[in-house]
Amino acid sequence: MSFKKIAVTGVVLAFELFFIVYLIPGNIVWICLAIGAGAALYFLFMASKAKRTRTLETSKAVNILPVLSTVLPFVFGWLTLYLGYFSPVLAILLTALTIEFFSNFLALPLSIYHKYLEQKSKNKPVTYWPAVTIIVPAHNEEKVIERCIDALLEIDYPKKEIIVVDDGSTDRTYELAMRYRNRGVKVFRRPKAGGKSVALNTGILFARGEIIVTCDADSLISRTAIRAIVRRFQDPSVNAVAGNVEVLNRTNLLTKCQALEYIVNENIYRRVFDIFGVVPVVPGPLAAFRKNVLKEIGFYDKDTLTEDFDVTIKVLKTGKVVQALSDAHVYTEAPTTWRDFYKQRLRWNRGTFQTLRKHGNVLRSSRFGFVHNLTFPYIVLSMLFIPLASVVSILSIIAAVLAGYLWQVLSVMGGFILLQATYSFLAILMDDEDMRLIVYSPLFVVGYKEIRNFIKLKALFDVLHRKEMKWGTIQRIGKTQA
Repeated sequence: MSFKKIAVTGVVLAFELFFIVYLIPGNIVWICLAIGAGAALYFLFMASKAKRTRTLETSKAVNILPVLSTVLPFVFGWLTLYLGYFSPVLAILLTALTIEFFSNFLALPLSIYHKYLEQKSKNKPVTYWPAVTIIVPAHNEEKVIERCIDALLEIDYPKKEIIVVDDGSTDRTYELAMRYRNRGVKVFRRPKAGGKSVALNTGILFARGEIIVTCDADSLISRTAIRAIVRRFQDPSVNAVAGNVEVLNRTNLLTKCQALEYIVNENIYRRVFDIFGVVPVVPGPLAAFRKNVLKEIGFYDKDTLTEDFDVTIKVLKTGKVVQALSDAHVYTEAPTTWRDFYKQRLRWNRGTFQTLRKHGNVLRSSRFGFVHNLTFPYIVLSMLFIPLASVVSILSIIAAVLAGYLWQVLSVMGGFILLQATYSFLAILMDDEDMRLIVYSPLFVVGYKEIRNFIKLKALFDVLHRKEMKWGTIQRIGKTQA
């Protein structure tokens, strides 16, 4: 992987953004570009301060994102009225375009800068090798539990402890896990299922390690991942580290779209949060915490469907630094059917809305620093404004085509497809991944993107109406597939 290639790709992306502006008719688009780029430059400046201070309390950043999403529609509405063609739909589309420019101009330089910092940090010697406890919560995982434990035993780390917590399984999960006791694996059984958070808390109670690592039973942690994570914990200000989750079973259109989605999210947007020290989710397949921090926040709660998001926010609210790694790989099974995909994403999105509601005081109080100024507003935008704007965009596209503007619509969509393809290329390049996945990038402009946005809106409806929500089950594959 060449850092020069990454930098050149970033420059190409910047030119593509300006190209899209030329494709969209009307001078008002330049205002969107100016506002979005200006907001991004402000956060770039704040990123340099965040890198120096390493604490959330010293952040004095203005909460720009809520302003962009709530004030700009009225600004653009007034502007279009002044110009003589008032349209609420156009005001929303222009706001969405401004946020798109902001996201791109912020993510591009920071993701490239983050890659540079990551390469630089690998040259630093490691002098701190704490004991690490890896906890695997398992409920009816007989198809995958042996594969998971085998991978954990292969991890190259001098002081590791492996704990499997069987959470009331009704299949052979406990029996299969017990076969590894003679190899040092500790197995505990809860007679009645209490949920993933309860299983994790049970494991923590028996853990001897200073660093707690969680691993889902359907996931495979790479051999060098724990060493990479411990390297990041050399910094005493870092209290939690997220691993790089990748799709294991890339067997059809759906799983390959998920594989590309994981890569882009990991290598572009999470790098931005990492520089600020406010990564929003330390994911279950590979999450690492200092044990004393988990004790401080009261371990995992069971009142949301996304315990990993919830526990991360609890850590961030105490002012701790949470970061992410791209070279600590973990491979997880992705849903192979649209039915299972819908069930998984519905749970994720419901849990996200539950967690946002639970920690709503983060949005109201500036004392939470960049969690208040960047992390939470960004999540709210992606969960609320973007899906709603997507619906408006689809209706506008249909109306434009019916009005005879098919060529203009295709030109603009072609520009965004080119932009998404280059983004995907940059993310894949950063992670030395499979370039063939770029073929699926157009679906992140039209198709796969709309499906995800629909599920988000459905989840919001369920949470607002207090619908009973459960974890549900997803069919396990239980074998590695190329």
